[in-house]
Amino acid sequence: MSKNHNMLRNFFPAAILIYSAIFFPRDALAKSATETGGDILSVLIPAVGLGTTYFYEEGNQGMIQFAKSLAATEIITKGLKLAINKRRPNGECCDSFPSGHTSAAFMGAAFIQKRYGWRYGIPAYLGAAFVGYSRVQSDQHFTIDVIAGAAIGIASSYFFTTSYDGFQITPLAANGVYGINITKRW
Repeated sequence: MSKNHNMLRNFFPAAILIYSAIFFPRDALAKSATETGGDILSVLIPAVGLGTTYFYEEGNQGMIQFAKSLAATEIITKGLKLAINKRRPNGECCDSFPSGHTSAAFMGAAFIQKRYGWRYGIPAYLGAAFVGYSRVQSDQHFTIDVIAGAAIGIASSYFFTTSYDGFQITPLAANGVYGINITKRW
């Protein structure tokens, strides 16, 4: 393992904590179950994409592609929010366009799909679609805000991400146990 790869592997746990602290909602208990679920998925989907590169790839390529995709998504989303200054449907001022939750979720879903294939991307996209639905349903965003956020997230991942071979994620549901099984071919 190279020195740079070791540095990134040592930095990974701190990066996940920082990402979660910045993007995870602090008032989740006061929200509806739909909104809270969307909030959680908006962090979980990208975290799964990043975690997969950390645990199952030998080099830094996946982590670097993820970081570039996330950075582009966040810079574009925050820049548009500041430039457009659109009021939310609930009346709050003024960062409705585009949806940051949705852009993060779709960035993660597109990263998973582009890097590991449609088999894994479809469930991630379904989760990201739920995030978008939750933002509209909770009066945090208009539909156009969510569509724009999804487009930003997908475009950012498609621009920076290449496919990875030798990796498989399988859903697990048996005897009341639910989860995912992650394997790598050697």
